[in-house]
Amino acid sequence: MTDRLTGFLERELAVAIPAEIETAAATLARDLGGVAVLFYGSVLRTGDLDGVLDFYVLTAGPKGSPLRRAGLRWLWPDVSFHEIAVGKHVLRAKVATMPIDTFARAARGDLVDTTIWTRFVQPAALVWQTGQGTGQQVLAAVAAAAITAARFAAGLGPAEGTPGDYWAALFRQTYKAELRVEPPGREREILRGDPARYDVLLPLAWEAGGIAFAARGTAIAPQLAPTQRDTILKTWRTRARLGRPLNVARLAKAAFTFEGAARYGLWKIARHTGIHLPLTPWRERHPILAAPGVLWRVLRARPR
Repeated sequence: MTDRLTGFLERELAVAIPAEIETAAATLARDLGGVAVLFYGSVLRTGDLDGVLDFYVLTAGPKGSPLRRAGLRWLWPDVSFHEIAVGKHVLRAKVATMPIDTFARAARGDLVDTTIWTRFVQPAALVWQTGQGTGQQVLAAVAAAAITAARFAAGLGPAEGTPGDYWAALFRQTYKAELRVEPPGREREILRGDPARYDVLLPLAWEAGGIAFAARGTAIAPQLAPTQRDTILKTWRTRARLGRPLNVARLAKAAFTFEGAARYGLWKIARHTGIHLPLTPWRERHPILAAPGVLWRVLRARPR
């Protein structure tokens, strides 16, 4: 049951990654006071070091000014962009930072947030940790994320279907709740990366979460009592109702606290348009105020 799920995720978290990414993770942990670093996202799948690396840096507790600590308590994570020289490479990383105990609570579904368990039911690698005990904390939280996600998938999915049908139903609903603009079919795109992995994960997570199910060929069906399904859907409706206001508040916070926002924006512009604009002190200090001027320069520089 839980041991089977934990074993599956433990192997996944220990997946081998390029040494450059390990070095970047250690640098981020040092600079941000991390006790563990998780690596996830498209570069985990592709290994393309020219892309933006996605990390979660977990800390022992909130850091910074009292106002920032209060913001991190309610509107986590803090988001920052980093350029890290590793050998001949300059690695670019988008980093979310939050306390490890808050991460664990969110993964268990104790909070109204949906982003943590939705993100970490997808593949991730534990690339840096302070010790075995911290690694076990992270593993337990990732296992809890899988159980939470699978529970909601059982309630939001069909009466019977393939594991992919349940995951697709879950991701479709969480996109709506998180105010994310995703093209139609994006939920299936996630599964196409490794459909066999999700086929295995769902029954393991249902077992670990105490949800009985029946398997008929490639189809699977959770055996939910009406009251159990009602409870799941009632809990979900609360998260769906509060998800958008919560994420709007997070976006507003990020607009003023996203460290390295100007560097990130200018790099994205160069990558997608080929237009290189300098990072001036003004743009670095005031990325929001500088944005209209940057946009005007990009529009002027575009070929007509």
